[in-house]
Amino acid sequence: MKQAREVALEALLQVEESEGYSNIVIDKALKSAALDHRDAALATTLFYGVLEKRVWLDYVLSRFSKIPLEKINRTVLEVLRIAVYQIFFLEKIPDSAAVNEAVNLVKKRGCGKASGFTNGMLRSVLRARVNLPEPDREKEPLLWKSVQYSCPEWLISFWEHSYGIVCTEGILESLRKKPPIYVKVNTLLIKTEELRDRLQITGVSAELAVGVPEALCLENPGPLQQVYGFEEGLFHVQDLSSQLCCFLIAPQPGETVVDTCAAPGGKSFTIAEWMHDTGVVYSYDKYKGKVGLIRSGAERLRLKSVQAGVRDALAGTDQTLQADAVLCDAPCSGLGIIRRKPEIRYKKPESLDSLPDLQYRILDSSSALCKPGGRLFYSTCTLNPAENGGVADRFLANHPEFEPLELRMPDGMPDIREHGGNQITLFPH
Repeated sequence: MKQAREVALEALLQVEESEGYSNIVIDKALKSAALDHRDAALATTLFYGVLEKRVWLDYVLSRFSKIPLEKINRTVLEVLRIAVYQIFFLEKIPDSAAVNEAVNLVKKRGCGKASGFTNGMLRSVLRARVNLPEPDREKEPLLWKSVQYSCPEWLISFWEHSYGIVCTEGILESLRKKPPIYVKVNTLLIKTEELRDRLQITGVSAELAVGVPEALCLENPGPLQQVYGFEEGLFHVQDLSSQLCCFLIAPQPGETVVDTCAAPGGKSFTIAEWMHDTGVVYSYDKYKGKVGLIRSGAERLRLKSVQAGVRDALAGTDQTLQADAVLCDAPCSGLGIIRRKPEIRYKKPESLDSLPDLQYRILDSSSALCKPGGRLFYSTCTLNPAENGGVADRFLANHPEFEPLELRMPDGMPDIREHGGNQITLFPH
């Protein structure tokens, strides 16, 4: 039977080898291993902890290894990362247990010849833990930031060039914090304040979100599927930025709205609720399995206006479909949601290069669905000007039949509009 550390190891190897989404990978690993609650919690903590601290962990290991890290067996390296994470960040686990379990795990995974190396490395780390070496902040400021915030140097440099040093420090500081959990209240079934009160009665701390109507912020709610009201369709989980996007679209009852890249459906659901479940929201995705997620979500929320279907956003346009509002939430590099998916920070810089052109082509194709006088919205969840304003500006330059739409910010939210009021960039801090 697999133990927590082995489950975490397998999940980490899968993320690194297949570039799978962290939340999907760990969920499948836990389900397959059938760990008890305590071991599942430890496996999850190790998995996300190592992902979030990988740059820092590798810097520590590199100080004590005579072998370059890139030449160490991948399994052995991942075991070392797990052990060092326990030594420095999990106070309840004795150092001896972290070392012994690492050695045993290396042997169990068929790397017995590396057991002595593993033991020696970890013993060296333990001896030096009080005076752990770190980069010189004055001589190597970029490396110091990279290790301090466990973020690749190229990404820090990229953000500093794009947004400035001060803003980048805010982004990096946010990576150390646990992201808040927001939900959109299904006000077709319950009032926002009533759901807040009921959640608090059940022991879930819930507060009204600032600036965006019908949003609650939950604190340490546990498994969301088990929270009061989830099965009854009283809310769905959705970041505040996504809810703000739906607010800015300003959907009206009875309208026709198209969500071109919709899965898993959060924006479609919020738009439908803002429209009082009248009119129609065409919620499209390229993949049949993801469309199934949209349908099941709409059914749980009892939304009849959401019509999910398979459609490639780059495919030819059905000229008979002319929408009042079209949302193009394009595939992107995801640099704005690293707190939720820490593996994104380890993308290769070149992986960003082809995205703006793909996004432009999707936006260009989607624009044909918008009727004269309609509203076309473009959004991403990344922090890369080329994928955001760059795409929007290119589209407007090539489409004189469209003009910039001034955004109307909600009451109580700072005015952070750019480019004459038709664009905004939201930062995690």
